[in-house]
Amino acid sequence: MLVIGYCYGIRSERRLCEEVHLNLAYRWFCRLGLEDEVPNHSTFSKNRHGRFRDSGLFRWLFNEVLRRCMAAGLVKGEGFAVDASIIKADASRQRGVAGDEVDWSDPTLSSRAVREYLEALDEEALAEALPKKISLTDPLSRWTAAPGGPAYFAYSTNYLIDTEHGVIMDVEATPAHRTAEVDSTRTMVERVEAQFDLTPARLIGDTAYGTAPMLSWMVEEKNIEPHVPVWDKTERKDDSLSSNDFHWNQEANEYRCPAGKPLRSAWRTFTQQRSRVTKANTIIYRSSQTDCATCPLKAKCCPNTAFRKIARSIHEAARDVARRIAKTPEYLVSRCERKKVEMLFAHLNGS
Repeated sequence: MLVIGYCYGIRSERRLCEEVHLNLAYRWFCRLGLEDEVPNHSTFSKNRHGRFRDSGLFRWLFNEVLRRCMAAGLVKGEGFAVDASIIKADASRQRGVAGDEVDWSDPTLSSRAVREYLEALDEEALAEALPKKISLTDPLSRWTAAPGGPAYFAYSTNYLIDTEHGVIMDVEATPAHRTAEVDSTRTMVERVEAQFDLTPARLIGDTAYGTAPMLSWMVEEKNIEPHVPVWDKTERKDDSLSSNDFHWNQEANEYRCPAGKPLRSAWRTFTQQRSRVTKANTIIYRSSQTDCATCPLKAKCCPNTAFRKIARSIHEAARDVARRIAKTPEYLVSRCERKKVEMLFAHLNGS
C-alpha cells in the first residue's frame, strides 16, 4: 500500500485506504481479494510510524530494482553525478519558533518528531547548532529561503545517478542545508561501493560540492576524478592581485609573487616544530615586509597592509587536480551530463 501511495502521489493515508478498497488493480497488487478487509487508516498510520519505519524493505526493494538495471546493461559505472532538490516539509510557516527559545524539557513537546530530533543530536550539537527558526511539528526540517519567494520549512532529497542512462544509484534525505547535502554524497558513494562493489571513475557536481575537504576525499581517499567547479573565494573583485597570480613552488614550500619575491609560512626556525594549520584548515604564507615596502606592485598587491599573505588550504593539492580537470574536453561533457540529475528532479516534482 505504501508503494502505491508513493508511486501515485497519494499522500493522505485515509484516501490511500479508500483507494485500495475501491481499486481492483490496487487490491491485486496488495494481494487482497474482493472480500478481504483493507486496514483502517488509523491502524495503517500506527504501523507506518512503528514497525514500517524501522524496516529495511524499501532499501531492499530499491537495491533489487537497481540490480535489474545493472543486469540489463543500463549502468556503466564510469561516471556518477550528484545533486540535491528542495522538498517542502508538511510544517506550517506561521508556527515556527526561534530555536533558542524552545524548552526541550517541556513534557508537552514530547511528540514522536521531537523525540527523533533530540535523539539525532548530542548535547553539544544541541547547544551550538540550533537553527534560527524551528518547527515543533517537524523539527528535523530546515527553515529555507527560496530564491524569489517566501522562506519555508523543507528537506533536501539527494540523488546519486549513473550518467550513462540516468539511473538513480542511491538516494539520501537530509535537512535543507548545504553542508548536509554535501556530506550525503560520501554516504551514497560509500553505500553503493559496499552494496555493489562499484566506484565511479569521475564524480560530477556543482560548485557546492567543490569544497576543499570534499575534493580531498574524492581525490586522495577514493581516487575519483572531481568534475566539479572549485569553491574559491580568493578571486578579488577589484584590480588587485589575487592568489592565483602567485606561483606555488611545492619543493620550496613557498609562493612567489609576480615580482619574484617569496611568501613563506615561516621566516625563522623554532626549536619546537609547529603545524601552522589554522582552525579553517589553512596555512598562512606571508611575504617579507621589507620586500613589500620597496616593491613597485605594492599598490596593486597589498595597498592596505604592510605585507601580503595567502591562506593555502591543506587540501590545495586536490583543488589543483579539480582545476586541471576543468580545462579538459571531458569536463565539458560532464557539465552536460549533470543536467540528467535535474531532469530526474523534474520527474519527482511532476513538472
